[in-house]
Amino acid sequence: MDEVVSVSGLFEGSEDIAAARDLARVFLADAQAVHGLPVSEGAGSAVELVVSELVTNARKYAPGPCLLTLEIAGGAVEVTVWDSSPTLPVLLGSDPTRIGRHGLEIVTALAESFSLHREPVGKRITTRISLTDDAGPGCRL
Repeated sequence: MDEVVSVSGLFEGSEDIAAARDLARVFLADAQAVHGLPVSEGAGSAVELVVSELVTNARKYAPGPCLLTLEIAGGAVEVTVWDSSPTLPVLLGSDPTRIGRHGLEIVTALAESFSLHREPVGKRITTRISLTDDAGPGCRL
């Protein structure tokens, strides 16, 4: 399939984190039902968790709204979150004794790829997650 399937949402409050997860869930269900794309249960769970972690971080650490874009192409979904803070997050090493701050560790474990980009205003974080459980190095739930 050469068609790109995408959706975006703007989120401004902490209550919108659940709305962002819902957007991801409905988007993937529509990708299956409307576009006939295979989306495994593990991939769906991974995308929801990545969306939740990235939008939570944006709402917690950046003033103003954040923008979530989900785009399917080439057998994977790209999850991109933009926020207004130019400060790039730091990926901490694995530490099972640390309480909290494991969000990016989880995101990178689930994603095939992870990138950070400063923008003229703020930053953009993009991950790529395979639509099936058998592709990519990330683990599945």
